[in-house]
Amino acid sequence: MIPYGRQDITQQDIDSVIEVLQSDFITQGPKVPAFEEALATYCNTQHGIATNSATSALHIACIALGLKQGDHAWTTPITFVASANCILYCGAHIDFVDINPETYNLCPNALEEKLQKAKQDGCLPKVIIAVHLCGQSCDMKAIYKLSQEYGFKIIEDASHAIGGSYEGKPIGNCQYSDITIFSFHPVKIITTAEGGIALTNSLELKERMVRYRSHGITTNQEIMETRTDEEIWNYQQIDIGFNYRMTDLQAALGLSQLERLDEYINIRHDIANKYQQLLDKTPIILPKQKTNTRSSFHLYPIRIRQSLCGKDQKQIYNKLREASIGVNLHYIPVYLQPYYEKFGFKRGYCPNAEAYFREAISIPMYPTLAEDQQRTIVNELHKALR
Repeated sequence: MIPYGRQDITQQDIDSVIEVLQSDFITQGPKVPAFEEALATYCNTQHGIATNSATSALHIACIALGLKQGDHAWTTPITFVASANCILYCGAHIDFVDINPETYNLCPNALEEKLQKAKQDGCLPKVIIAVHLCGQSCDMKAIYKLSQEYGFKIIEDASHAIGGSYEGKPIGNCQYSDITIFSFHPVKIITTAEGGIALTNSLELKERMVRYRSHGITTNQEIMETRTDEEIWNYQQIDIGFNYRMTDLQAALGLSQLERLDEYINIRHDIANKYQQLLDKTPIILPKQKTNTRSSFHLYPIRIRQSLCGKDQKQIYNKLREASIGVNLHYIPVYLQPYYEKFGFKRGYCPNAEAYFREAISIPMYPTLAEDQQRTIVNELHKALR
């Protein structure tokens, strides 16, 4: 089976992890802050807060921005459920904004229309979570402009997008957002096995997220409450928090992988260009890239138009699976998941998202995908289309 994605672990990665195993620190030690600083420097942002998953990072980002019971927050329906679940963790009301039919990202025009109605109804969102699907940035300048008018905060869920850029600047610099999130799950661009990070230019948000990822505890004497001089108070819990910390083992792997990030992105672009050449004359729709973005190409989704090829998405999907091509679907609209249907969402809520869902298939994309494997994928796709 050729998988749709996979990690690349080198001897350098293994040696980096072994070095930590043989050190005095295998949980919280010097590698975590080193990884945070390296990511912040790479993305040209001020602060990094590493966590045990991107889901954890999304959760503490929402809390840090003050999202709470009774508030409203919106995201795209074409994303992994974590982008929406983090809103529910805070007790807030969830809603979804339809996608742009070309980029598959949250559509600024649909967002503006929804904001106008929400303003009339008195239920404007406190937070918008913009997801950079497949590694291509949302139109962040347009979303930011709307935030200035309607007063919401912005989280970039860039779980797919580390190494990508928007308007010539690295995704993660937070020029048009309050917080950016990256994921380091094994199928992502670089991995820490499991792990995530929140990036921000706000010292206040950074300090909040540091507390929330570690039980709500602080060692900062300036914000600790005064206690009697006869007692030792070298830390205090001043918030309710969680155990969302990254370990030094994970951070060591991440630091090693980070050295190859640009190389990985270039290879993914080579693979994408080859797909573009080999699939150019087939009756399918290939991913479109905006000229002001450089995708990280975490995923490569194609769209099966039955009207063009006479086959539907599921037929092609099953044929490729039978040929040991590990295609996947990214994603089922979140609001169609059984849990979210309980909130009253129904089919037809986001027409562009549902059209994408009925047609999209992610074909394999990862740096160690060999040229002969890619040709096998394309040949099997041709067969399936016939």
